[in-house]
Amino acid sequence: MSLMYGKEKDAEYEIDNSSHPGFCSFFAKLPPKSPETGTVRLFFRSEYYSVHGPDALYVATHVFRTNSVIKYLGGRAGLPSVTLSESLAKSFLRDALTSKQLKVEIWAPEAGQGKKATKFILDKEASPGNLSAVEDLLFVNTDIVSAPIVMAIKIANTPAIPGSTAVKTKAIGVAYADSSTRELGVADFVDNDMFSNTETLIIQLSVKEAIIPTGTTSGTTERDFDLKKLKEVLDRCGVVITERKPSDFTVKNISDDLVRLLNANSMPSSSTDSAAVIPQLSLPTAPASLSALVSYLSLLSDPSNHGAWSIRTHDLSQYMRLDASALRALNLTEAPGNIGSNKNTTLFGLLNKCKTAQGSRLLGSWLKQPLVNRHEILRRQSLVEGFFEDGNTRRILQDDYLKLMPDMHRICKRFQKSIASLEDVVRVYQAVLKLEGFISTIENMETSSEEQKALLEEIYLTKLKEFEGSLSKYSEMVQQTLDLDELENHNFVIKPDYDARLQSLAEKLSRIRDGLDGEHRKVGKALDLDLDKKLHLENSAMYGYCFRISKNDAKLIQGDKKKYIELNAQKSGVFFTTSTLKELSTEHTEVTEQYSRTQSGLVKEVVNIASTYTPVLEALNNVIAHLDVAVSLAHVAVNAPETYVKPEILERGSGSLVLKEARHPCLEVQDEISFIPNDVEMIKDESEFQIITGPNMGGKSTYIRQVGVIALMAQTGSFVPCASARIPIFDSILCRVGAGDSQLKGISTFMAEMLETATILRAASKDSLIIIDELGRGTSTYDGFGLAWGISEHIASQIHAFCLFATHFHELTALDQEIPHVKNLHVVAHVSNSEEGSRDRDITLLYKVEPGVCDQSFGIHVAELANFPESVVKLARKKADELEDFNHEKLEPELPADVVEEGTKLVEEMLRAWASKTGHDGEDVVMGDEEASPEEQLEELKSCVEQFRPRIESNLWAQSVLASL
Repeated sequence: MSLMYGKEKDAEYEIDNSSHPGFCSFFAKLPPKSPETGTVRLFFRSEYYSVHGPDALYVATHVFRTNSVIKYLGGRAGLPSVTLSESLAKSFLRDALTSKQLKVEIWAPEAGQGKKATKFILDKEASPGNLSAVEDLLFVNTDIVSAPIVMAIKIANTPAIPGSTAVKTKAIGVAYADSSTRELGVADFVDNDMFSNTETLIIQLSVKEAIIPTGTTSGTTERDFDLKKLKEVLDRCGVVITERKPSDFTVKNISDDLVRLLNANSMPSSSTDSAAVIPQLSLPTAPASLSALVSYLSLLSDPSNHGAWSIRTHDLSQYMRLDASALRALNLTEAPGNIGSNKNTTLFGLLNKCKTAQGSRLLGSWLKQPLVNRHEILRRQSLVEGFFEDGNTRRILQDDYLKLMPDMHRICKRFQKSIASLEDVVRVYQAVLKLEGFISTIENMETSSEEQKALLEEIYLTKLKEFEGSLSKYSEMVQQTLDLDELENHNFVIKPDYDARLQSLAEKLSRIRDGLDGEHRKVGKALDLDLDKKLHLENSAMYGYCFRISKNDAKLIQGDKKKYIELNAQKSGVFFTTSTLKELSTEHTEVTEQYSRTQSGLVKEVVNIASTYTPVLEALNNVIAHLDVAVSLAHVAVNAPETYVKPEILERGSGSLVLKEARHPCLEVQDEISFIPNDVEMIKDESEFQIITGPNMGGKSTYIRQVGVIALMAQTGSFVPCASARIPIFDSILCRVGAGDSQLKGISTFMAEMLETATILRAASKDSLIIIDELGRGTSTYDGFGLAWGISEHIASQIHAFCLFATHFHELTALDQEIPHVKNLHVVAHVSNSEEGSRDRDITLLYKVEPGVCDQSFGIHVAELANFPESVVKLARKKADELEDFNHEKLEPELPADVVEEGTKLVEEMLRAWASKTGHDGEDVVMGDEEASPEEQLEELKSCVEQFRPRIESNLWAQSVLASL
């Protein structure tokens, strides 16, 4: 932030004093903002923006980071106000709508009100899922990395079956809009009371905002209870919630609206009643959501939307299901608010070596929508393998072609909105020129099989050749109309000889320039001044064309003031003109204006012609994006610290997961890390449920998470970081790892953990991969262990899913005695005593995973590594040893009842014998003269024990009793 003498430069605008009272009373009457939505109101004041009230405090804190920028309209106790320059307002808007996930209202002065405006009208509204109103304001020079998706959700309860105890289900109807591709989507499905399928859909589509019907604040009805649960899911996924009245979620005029919105390709041509046969309208619940969505986005109010949209039905079962926890556990994408950290910390950052914005967008959606169709996965794998093996082709495509591809998608949006320029036309032209190179490079590629060649032909070459044919006329049009020689100077202009009017104006301009040069020579000769050094011909903003001479030479023109008209004298010299030069200058200005007007009309024509190619350019954009992602995945596979391998993909439900020397892709590329690989073997019905124990920091979490990451990469079509891999197709990856506290939302760590686990238990099937890390830590040891056991047993015996369960509850490892396909693994730590007889241990973490159980934890060792004070570590050791001894006593093995009974009789008999010898015959010892001394009594007891020893040694219970004495 640039400061100006301690004052923020961008806060220097002053709101006119005379407008204060009127504006303050207007502001006070504005409708209140809903507290949940988080809306910021900006007021546009022709050269700058202002914010007021709580918004002013927010901007002062988050943008300027000081309250000194706040002014109070109407005195000290008046309305807090902050002003923002246009550039700062735009960057604030961008941040508010993307990172901060706020909604924005921009108010403009009412007609006829200038800088002293006191009344404003709502001009633009935007939210994280609907940026269309402010897109040109925010993204003029930047490519949007991912398109914001806004979704509308309606819940309809399915009728309960009388007498049924089954879990209640909900019928969900959703509609979503992707404004970047002008695509509407719908889905209708049944969901459980945890909204697992809805969560999956939100993750698959990267939804930014959700529209839901309002509920009552009391939340007493079943519908309100469902909406509360749905809000929790949306909150967990970082989605902004917008509530709309329930009447918006009715079918109303949606069929007529769709007829106006959809393009011809999305509409059945044969039917007279198009609306009747749009198949999406026959879904039970989704059309109501579609109606709410179209109304919220005001799609029909923008004429450029008419006939421009398409519609599709989204099938949840096409893709692997991921929930918000899996996204976090597998580090799939950047956590909100954590943008800008090392890009290799996320899987998207690691795999994104794409050279185009469209490629990066497609990779993001591939990672959130891994495939479950084996045939489709193998096709993607084959393409990646082609670019993996032919490094030369890969490098040529990346450096010579993909790198130079513009984001056609953004240009097409500019064409559709009629705001494109000649520069956009030229950028498309330059991309079209590259098509021939794309085609020849892919045609010359070395392929390993005919099948691979056919695949390249089908997915890339056929389409690229088709586009080249379709766009050849585009290239001709640009060559005929644009002055390509001027491109080198970054001038985007129409060729003069393209149009007769332009040609004649260009000739006129040329004659005028010749006249200007002639007059320059004539005056130079008359005054005897060197044209380049002494007499300068300049085009001044104030006077048009005029002459400039130094102050020393000014005396040469002062003798003939009629001929040489002095205009101005400055430090740089004296400006003057002649009557001829004045005429030529005026004529030059007029002809130049005519030329610009004529040219701008022609530019409009050229841009309009170019915009008719939008459908072809969009299709080309998709092929370029696909190619970019395949090349990027191959690039990452080759350039990893150890080359990735092509995994063998097995049919869903068949086979087992076997990874040799598996590594975590994001960790192995971190600086100064030498990653230790591990084998993973999960055999269906033999070792599909694995419990991993071991020391803290020993690598349990990395081991279980890398399995999830590798499975997800494989189903995306990518190669994987292993020496070899055999992977079945999973229908979902469900994770429960380190849920952070959500106290601000009133949810403890333990509650968050239970909610995530409940989702897993409801959503998992036998073809799921479940990853659980440290379950049950947020409650007492006994409760935690009980829950961990119950959950593990349910997953292993009832669901039969593939599961990796990392735990500190060593007692859980006994589950392998009860269920045959549960196997125990542990992370190895090497322990050596530092000195003979010393209790201090030197511990080396080996990060290797081996069969069996880890017999101890190493928490205190980790505390030492964290530089805890020595006294704290010693006390911890002492207490741990005491507890260990205490637990050993408590955990003595249970003995058969007959052994205990026999031992009890034996001890009783021995005590009676002792009592008779001391003269008490089993009665309580009474203090008196005849009583034996304690020493004598002890001696008698010892002789009794010796007498009974052979029998005591044959009974375990009696042995344990005497040992404790």
